[in-house]
Amino acid sequence: MSARKQALNQGGRPRDSRVDDAIASAVVELLMEVGYARLTMGGVAARAGVGKAAIYRRHATKQEMIFDVLTSGQFLAVAPNHGSLRADLAAVLAEIADSMASPPPGMIPGLLADVHADPDLRDRFDAKYLGAQRRTLAEILDRAVARGELATHPDPAILNALLVGPVFAWLYLLSESPDQLPALTSALLDATLSLAGSGPPAAPGDSGSEGAT
Repeated sequence: MSARKQALNQGGRPRDSRVDDAIASAVVELLMEVGYARLTMGGVAARAGVGKAAIYRRHATKQEMIFDVLTSGQFLAVAPNHGSLRADLAAVLAEIADSMASPPPGMIPGLLADVHADPDLRDRFDAKYLGAQRRTLAEILDRAVARGELATHPDPAILNALLVGPVFAWLYLLSESPDQLPALTSALLDATLSLAGSGPPAAPGDSGSEGAT
């Protein structure tokens, strides 16, 4: 086990929340100023006014530090409950769009590349990030089935991909403007509901299949 990992696993006096806050603020500021690739543990320590040892007691690597700061208690941690599948998924999509458009350019692709290169970090990412998303989506789907909006329960992992993938592609593969995200998410919501078996709400006066021959 590395010295960094040992430091993380050692007991000792309770951590000072002021140091945690200083490190988190320094990470966010430096990501905005120098970007993901040029951010260093030493730079964060200097900006936060702490020793590097204080950082290594909390985060084993630069990637873990950024991951912990940016995902702590955020992004689909709580399932919205607005009374319908459409309203709940609209809230989810708004949160996805905001969380992906907010970080500095290049931060999310760089972090994800490093996460997938490190099995330990990938496991943490799956448990803390993807796991939380899919639990949230499963809760939303459970309520939709209970309300009779869905006849079957779609796979939360597939729904997760349907919601997150296009937003990621729009911002980071196609380099399109975040200003167009509302239009994208509106179209994405209709497509997702259709695939899930719950189409757009009927227009006033629409009698559905009544009268069909």
